Amino acid sequence: MWRGLRGHRDVTLLLGASLVSQTGDWVLGVGLAFEVFALTGSTLASAAVMLATQVPLAVLGSVAGVVVDRGDRRRIMIGANLASAALVWPLVLVRGAGDAWIIVMVVALTSVVSPFFVAAEASLLPSLVPDQAGLIRVNALNAQVRNGARLIGAALGGVVVGIGGLGGLAAADAVSFVAAAALLLAIRHRSPAADRADRLHLIDDWREGVAVIRRSRVLLVVVAFFVLTGVGEGTMGTLFAPFVDDVLGGTVGLYGAILSAQAVGGIVGGLVITILGPRIRPRALFTWGALAFGLLDLALFLYPLLDPAAWPAFALIAIVGLPGAAVTAGVLTLFQSATSDRDRGRVFGSLTSLQNAAMLLSTAAAGALATPLGIIPVICTQGAVYVVVAGVALVGLRSRA
Repeated sequence: MWRGLRGHRDVTLLLGASLVSQTGDWVLGVGLAFEVFALTGSTLASAAVMLATQVPLAVLGSVAGVVVDRGDRRRIMIGANLASAALVWPLVLVRGAGDAWIIVMVVALTSVVSPFFVAAEASLLPSLVPDQAGLIRVNALNAQVRNGARLIGAALGGVVVGIGGLGGLAAADAVSFVAAAALLLAIRHRSPAADRADRLHLIDDWREGVAVIRRSRVLLVVVAFFVLTGVGEGTMGTLFAPFVDDVLGGTVGLYGAILSAQAVGGIVGGLVITILGPRIRPRALFTWGALAFGLLDLALFLYPLLDPAAWPAFALIAIVGLPGAAVTAGVLTLFQSATSDRDRGRVFGSLTSLQNAAMLLSTAAAGALATPLGIIPVICTQGAVYVVVAGVALVGLRSRA
């Protein structure tokens, strides 16, 4: 699947660094989510960890986007990884439930760094790929990287904590971030420095990014995608574990197995889109991928009304990996094609801020609404928003590539 990257040394290094770094993120996230509940037995403590993750992403996304448009994106990514490697070490001080605040602090601090890495990666990648067909292929590979990181990191997180405790988790995570920084150090591409006059006003830069979005019908559709899917992802992130437990009657083992099936499906889907995607227009990948994704998710959440057996969940969540990869490749290619290298970071930062704000609100709403309305009606929001996105794309991207 990586054969198409021959001759693209910098792209290979960037995707490799992303795989290692994002695996570290998943190891940390899964390990801490498990350990904080084991230490405290408190869902409030678990909620605090989730908020510590999401709030910095929502608040700092736009700031990170402006910053990466001003400097060398490669250096920003290296700095973000080295900072993350340093910030995980306070975990070795945790001894009991009274030290749970240290876990929340580490999560918050690493989440402050994360938007800078994400925005820099999203802005750097298109500058390394010369044509749209190559961009679709690389975006599909990037989706595979994300799913591979989730599969590996989710599996390792609990194992690392079980064997080495939080000290082992800190050490393993620090190694992953340093390794990612080393790969990035080998990239030869350098982002052009911003003019001195362009460095003066953060607020003006942010406003310019908003203006770029408002002038582009394509980017307005992409904004709708990020906001609507933020609502869906926040809802699913809150209710999928209760769905497996209460609706399917499963255990934590079943929950982990279904998540692994989701990651495997995403990897296979990414492989298919890597091969076929360059022959399909980004608009079609995005629109029809979103429609198929939404309908399959609705089937996943509604089938237990007929029979709460677990096996259809494995099949459906794996199959949804194909349209998921199509949506990712399509929307990223549309975004990258509609932005210039000068403003790509600030536009992406605004998109991620809006998406994470939507996730925060939907996380709270899903928790409040699931009891009076039931889990199934509320979690169906995840599928419904993708169907709405497909409709928005059909209307908003008419006569577009």
